[in-house]
Amino acid sequence: MADHVTRAGLRVATPLAGFVETRALPGSGVDTARFWAGFAALLARFAPENRALLDRRDTLQAALDAWHRQRRGQPPDAAAEEAFLRAIGYLVPEPPAATIDTAGVDPEIAVMAGPQLVVPVLNDRFVLNAANARWGSLYDALYGTDALPDQAAATGPGYDPVRGAAVIAWAKAFLDQALPLAAGSHATITGWRVDGGRAWALHGTDAWALAEPGAFVGYRGPVAAPTGLLFRHHGLHIELVIDPAHPVGRQDPAGLADVVLEAALTTIVDLEDSIAAVDAADKVAAYANWLGLMQGTLTARFEKGGRLRHRALAADRPWAAPDGTALVLPGRSLLLVRNVGLLMTTPMLHLADGTEAPEGIVDAVITSLIALHDLRRTGPLANSRTGAVYIVKPKLHGPDEAAFTDRLFDAVEDLLGLARYTVKIGVMDEERRTSANLAATIAQVRHRLAFINTGFLDRTGDEIHSAMQAGAVVPKAAMKATAWIDAYEKRNVAIGLACGLAGRAQIGKGMWAAPDRMADMLAQKIGHPQAGANTAWVPSPTAATLHALHYHAVDVFARQSALRDQPVPPVAALLTLPLAAGAPWPAETVARELDNNAQGILGYVVRWIDQGIGCSKVPDIDDVGLMEDRATLRISSQHLANWLLHGVCTAADVDAALLRMAAKVDAQNAADPAYRPMAPAPDASLAFQAARALVFAATAQPNGYTEPLLHAFRARVKAAALSSSA
Repeated sequence: MADHVTRAGLRVATPLAGFVETRALPGSGVDTARFWAGFAALLARFAPENRALLDRRDTLQAALDAWHRQRRGQPPDAAAEEAFLRAIGYLVPEPPAATIDTAGVDPEIAVMAGPQLVVPVLNDRFVLNAANARWGSLYDALYGTDALPDQAAATGPGYDPVRGAAVIAWAKAFLDQALPLAAGSHATITGWRVDGGRAWALHGTDAWALAEPGAFVGYRGPVAAPTGLLFRHHGLHIELVIDPAHPVGRQDPAGLADVVLEAALTTIVDLEDSIAAVDAADKVAAYANWLGLMQGTLTARFEKGGRLRHRALAADRPWAAPDGTALVLPGRSLLLVRNVGLLMTTPMLHLADGTEAPEGIVDAVITSLIALHDLRRTGPLANSRTGAVYIVKPKLHGPDEAAFTDRLFDAVEDLLGLARYTVKIGVMDEERRTSANLAATIAQVRHRLAFINTGFLDRTGDEIHSAMQAGAVVPKAAMKATAWIDAYEKRNVAIGLACGLAGRAQIGKGMWAAPDRMADMLAQKIGHPQAGANTAWVPSPTAATLHALHYHAVDVFARQSALRDQPVPPVAALLTLPLAAGAPWPAETVARELDNNAQGILGYVVRWIDQGIGCSKVPDIDDVGLMEDRATLRISSQHLANWLLHGVCTAADVDAALLRMAAKVDAQNAADPAYRPMAPAPDASLAFQAARALVFAATAQPNGYTEPLLHAFRARVKAAALSSSA
């Protein structure tokens, strides 16, 4: 515990104490001595309860394991299992009414529907890209991806006029759907003018109004020849950039140079699954970037294409309203911050008894302290316009843990002098006990709930671990076709609507993991707004621009109204375990599944352990780049452990797959100068050993989480690097 200082009986890592006292507290309005004394009291109150809740998780999992072992091989009995789960307190009674009454929520969350980004806080460049992804060029998104058919593919370097023409035609067809004219088509417009508070599309001597004149909300430039026009459809803005001197605009009869869409309404700045933060240095770097966002001062310098580039937060966007008065729109995504869950403790802060503090409690205090800079407007830009702090809380297990978090946020507000329910909560519905008790969980945070979101990746990992002793589960690719996941996705929306989230909070859906497959995303992800979700995760600003098209195609709030009276699917369907019928599988099927899981584990873990990269585009076994984080790792490691436990494969089979896939992952990363190969000496590679431990020790990991092992191995790598440089 070297390099610590004492504050109010706490042993605090010097980097954390220095950050808090010289950067976070100044300008916050919170006295330094009062902060540390209050922080110590808060930890003394909540750390024991945090530990007790983790013990409760272990007790319930042990009961599940014993139940499943006793019934292994017997036909499923949903009624018996539900009765058992109620008897042990895993299932709790439904509350009579769980309507939320959250107030003071920004419109991006409460009354708008659009894409959501999740970005690792440790990468300042990515963070700024995400924050600035509130607006995105539709022309660029279509031109630079596979969103258009192959026949419109660019034929070489530089601008391809054939592909450009296909992009423009596609975009104008979209405008005809979202912003139809009273007569004619956007494809034949020769100009625009603003007259009488309305936008008029010119076609020769004709002037066409919009079919819905109220969709016009702003303009730039002179009314006779505007340089920009702003429209609103389904609550989202569409900007037409008019510039006849632009290389694209000069080819367009109306001078249309671009179509800009309002895209990523909200962004989750992530301190959890997408980063590798194992010590005070890592966490302080994460907190510093969050502070830069809340103060509006975060910048990044980086080299791209041989040039040094500078990035900063985008300014707000000024317009003239139709009547000529000033109109200003937010230039940035509304930022939420995801704290860690209840499981991990942190070496950067020790309690009076010498034990490490729960990291989730530390996150709640420090990220809220930092957010005071936004509330007090200590910087040039604003995040929340309603004076709210948005904390996304992952991996809660049911209503008791939600109630604990609600009380914790009460205490944080009291410590920082905030009004009650200033701190809003986003509940990740990604653990089985939460989704089985979702209404009761919502009831515990009904005064501060800002969103619920289905985290189907972590949810699948928890499903496998919960059923670990029951039998072999289906192959990973078959998991999405199982009964429980269909019930999970439908219950999330139905319960959210029944609890009054429409118009007050987000109902969200999970990530599109293939950032290079935008055509597939356009074809498939429309299912999320059709399901009644008013946000869903996408992997990049470009994907956010394209996903915004889905919210123009679907009026989400009308869809929610249509779905509101539909019954909630029964919990029995949710409790149907994804067990394989008809196993064993052919040897080649098993081998392929082992290789697929082993490759996914190694491809992610080697970057996490050796380079501290918590989320990146990792090539899969077929060399398709997929966004991977700890949730996908949890699935793969638990899946292999399940098959190993039930004799689908042997330990030798798993080791052989890991060795085969180490060579493949080495080859996939051969161009990375910072990469350390695993296959030549697997016993000497801490990354390989971590991957192996994640499988062979998986059944003993609390709820199947990967953090304890990842943190331990990453800390060893960092210690070795420090020792070698000394």
